[in-house]
Amino acid sequence: MRKLILGLVVLAFVSCQQEKIGYVDNVKLMNEYQEKIDVEAKFKTKADALTKKRDSISQAFQIEAQAFQAKAQKMSQQKAQEEYALFQQKGQFMGQQLQQEDQQLQAEGQKEMDSVVSIVKKEIEAYGKANGYSYILGGGDGGSVLYGKDANDLTSEIVKILNDKYKN
Repeated sequence: MRKLILGLVVLAFVSCQQEKIGYVDNVKLMNEYQEKIDVEAKFKTKADALTKKRDSISQAFQIEAQAFQAKAQKMSQQKAQEEYALFQQKGQFMGQQLQQEDQQLQAEGQKEMDSVVSIVKKEIEAYGKANGYSYILGGGDGGSVLYGKDANDLTSEIVKILNDKYKN
């Protein structure tokens, strides 16, 4: 009888010690998080504007190149070569400026996206602590959860919390 009671106590103790584990589908979470969507839209708009600028500069440069070719035919060979070298430098300078703007835009976008990821991680951690989770794993493409019960999927709850906080 004592062994039976002791066994039940040990069993009850062990069952109370189980780890609470949940998982989040990283891809779904990020695709549904409004701040991430807004950051992407903002940088797409900026990237589109930079593309238009690049296209218009390129078009103007091509027109200038055609005019230069016509003008160079009337110059001496040495003068044409000097002018061509200057024209080439101008083209390289414009290309470098556009490339620098593109790199700056990418760096700015990466910085904002890193900030969004940091917010998501902190919210997942806070959710886990507040709800007694020992572990919250990442799933989706590249995640570590190959299978999980739907009851342990916390994605929708965390997306809702993130979006509610972002709206306010």
